[in-house]
Amino acid sequence: MNVLKQGALFVRANLWIVPLVAMLIWVLFRFLDPAPPRHIAMVTGGEGGGYHQFGLALKERLAEDGVTLELHSTRGSMDNLERLTADSPDVQLGLIQSGTTRLIERSRLKKLEGLAALYHEPLWLFQRAGLQVERLSDLHGKRLAVGSEGSGTWAVVGSLFEAHGDAGRLQNLDGGNWQKLPGKAAAEALQNGELDAAFFVLPADNERIASLISDPGLELVSLTRARAYAARLTFLDHLTVTEGLLDIAGNVPRQDLELLSPVATLIANETFHPALTSLVLEASREVLSEGNLLDPAGAFPAAKPLELTLTGEADYYHRQGVPFLQRYLPFWIASIVDRYVVLLIPFIAIMVPLLRSMGPIYSWRMRARVFRWYAQLREVDKLIHQGRIQGVLEEQVERLHRLQDELTQVDVPLSYAHELYSLHLHVRYMINRLESMRASSQESAADDELE
Repeated sequence: MNVLKQGALFVRANLWIVPLVAMLIWVLFRFLDPAPPRHIAMVTGGEGGGYHQFGLALKERLAEDGVTLELHSTRGSMDNLERLTADSPDVQLGLIQSGTTRLIERSRLKKLEGLAALYHEPLWLFQRAGLQVERLSDLHGKRLAVGSEGSGTWAVVGSLFEAHGDAGRLQNLDGGNWQKLPGKAAAEALQNGELDAAFFVLPADNERIASLISDPGLELVSLTRARAYAARLTFLDHLTVTEGLLDIAGNVPRQDLELLSPVATLIANETFHPALTSLVLEASREVLSEGNLLDPAGAFPAAKPLELTLTGEADYYHRQGVPFLQRYLPFWIASIVDRYVVLLIPFIAIMVPLLRSMGPIYSWRMRARVFRWYAQLREVDKLIHQGRIQGVLEEQVERLHRLQDELTQVDVPLSYAHELYSLHLHVRYMINRLESMRASSQESAADDELE
């Protein structure tokens, strides 16, 4: 038998593996994560605001990697949280101010995870010149703006008074002296003398902050216990604004100020594809690479401070940087390789023992083609030893002759030919044995007739 014929026999003996491999591939592909999408939707804030400006810069950067970032302007953090936790959200990413998650139900927060803190948004407390406010308790009885209800300013101020053990005063608005005003209205009322103080949560380079700083009738408050509040409220950072940092010519502030600062936070819901995490965070790092007055270059994006748990991919990025493959390959190629390596590992783990079993199974199949006839020889052998062969002697001789004819048609590889020829010898031996017994039986019968 030539090599080609032996190969054909080997293939036929192992055809069982074809449907098994097909089923294995189907199962692995069935549970493989789908490819990352090339379109993401993100909620930012009002057009012209800091969140929207960051979104525009991120959109431009992601376009270089073939990802379309669709921006949705909103009214701010609370609106963003509502959109992200809707029953059927139409967005995957969002920007919120740290501290605002305390304003929504805990059950809804389970749908969200954190990706990164992006930049500081300090809590500014402006007062009328000479008012001498140093602690939160100094604001009792003063005409104060605490931010509009549900706003980021409202959330942070509420947390501060709660930590101070004075949450009820904010709920009751201090007997009517405290007002829930949005940022623009609060700034105008403060500059017009209608308020004694006002809280704002805005970036340092915001025009409203610049206008308030330049007003000679207003002063920035330095909270004497800022470090203590930051230690208790983990979504806040303690910042020191050094003398002259905000306005060198005007020497504003005139001395170092202690501030508290929430951070702009990038979050995602359950519909965000995790494979895009490193791409989005790396693009954010490039957008924020130059820093600002309060954030040193390279300080953000960061893993802290965050209220929400980091995704596994975000945690890896903050600890290790860009995944290994993405350091040397374009993102989309690295993503494909990464996904199929995950597929390949279990495939190999299952296929190796299957392939190793093909040789033994082939060997067993070839031997089975020979050994199955030994059952007939064993049956004849038992009849002889049990003394029951005489009644079926002629029948068994005929069966063995037919078996001998069948064996001439059996085709096995050369490596198994010796077993086939051994069977031929054993069949021939058994035929000779039975024929000898038949001849002896016939002689005995003839002798009996003569007597």
